[in-house]
Amino acid sequence: MTFNASFPAHLSSSVSSVPLLTGINLSEWKEKVEFTLGVLDLDLALQIEEPAPLTETSNDEQKALHKAWEKSNRLSLMFLRMTIASNIKTSLPKPVNAKDYLQVIEDRFKTADKPLAGKLMADLTTMKFDGTLSMHDHVIEMTNLAAKLKNLGMMVDDSFLVQFILNSLPSQYGPFQIHYNAIKDKWTVNELANKLVQEEGRLNQQGITQAIKEHHPK
Repeated sequence: MTFNASFPAHLSSSVSSVPLLTGINLSEWKEKVEFTLGVLDLDLALQIEEPAPLTETSNDEQKALHKAWEKSNRLSLMFLRMTIASNIKTSLPKPVNAKDYLQVIEDRFKTADKPLAGKLMADLTTMKFDGTLSMHDHVIEMTNLAAKLKNLGMMVDDSFLVQFILNSLPSQYGPFQIHYNAIKDKWTVNELANKLVQEEGRLNQQGITQAIKEHHPK
């Protein structure tokens, strides 16, 4: 077995790809941290416990594992602390072990995800298309809400997202909704988005989209 403990050339630049932990974005932050350290091949200390201390009888494989784990632990701790807001960093215990440090952070802030998930779900289920965004951007916005909920551990099934999008449509899209409910085969989110963009174009030609905007003034 071999262990890649080489120093990552782009460790510092990789920090910018991880959102700063603010206390209300734990799931997104943790997912990005674990992904980035994995891509950099520096997540060994997050995957296994600290190896037993070396002895005179330790073989080369044990020595290699120990060296790789120490470097992974040291760099992972540096990476974690570089992606945590300063006010949060000072409130956390002094880090020693990257895996335990990550667990402490998760235990501290996981309850903050619950109200955020509730707000996102409320936004997703009550959002309405008012014509201020294009239909394409409207569907993207609702899809992004579903993705954020997934990051918080709440899966929004594709069929439910399709229904939420249909429910967000104004009365001008009534015939479109009736057609969808009448067909046997149900569409994916991407298929629905494409058909809604086409329907938006048809309504534009009839001047109906302007009526939607006027009905929902800013």
